[in-house]
Amino acid sequence: MPAPLRSTRRRAFVRPLVLTLALACLVTRVASAARVRDLTGIWDFSVVTENGTGTPTVTFKQDGATLTGTYESSRMGVRPFRGTVTGDSLRFSLAPAAEGGVMLTFVGVIIGDDLVKGDVDFQGMGSATFTGARRKPAR
Repeated sequence: MPAPLRSTRRRAFVRPLVLTLALACLVTRVASAARVRDLTGIWDFSVVTENGTGTPTVTFKQDGATLTGTYESSRMGVRPFRGTVTGDSLRFSLAPAAEGGVMLTFVGVIIGDDLVKGDVDFQGMGSATFTGARRKPAR
């Protein structure tokens, strides 16, 4: 077979293959970027401050990008919060428990389906770090 004919057949095979692989990569990238992490569930947090470590229980309820739920600790009681999830980032705030109290704002990253970590801001009056692990359902 003459060389130009072999080259034409090879190109006729390779071009669609390359285009198909490129399209598959693009679809995979778009699908993973569009995936919204669902944080719904009960989470065990560890909040580390300069004054010690607290271990609150955080219950997330997620509807799309909106987070609501409760933050429960022996020191602060049960407090509702609102927040958002954007990509692999989360943010939620606890309103002050009483007038003159401090708003706590948690800003973090979603490490996996069951792990989050980040920082807490005490309305400019201090800060802390946090980690949270989703509680496994009882069997």
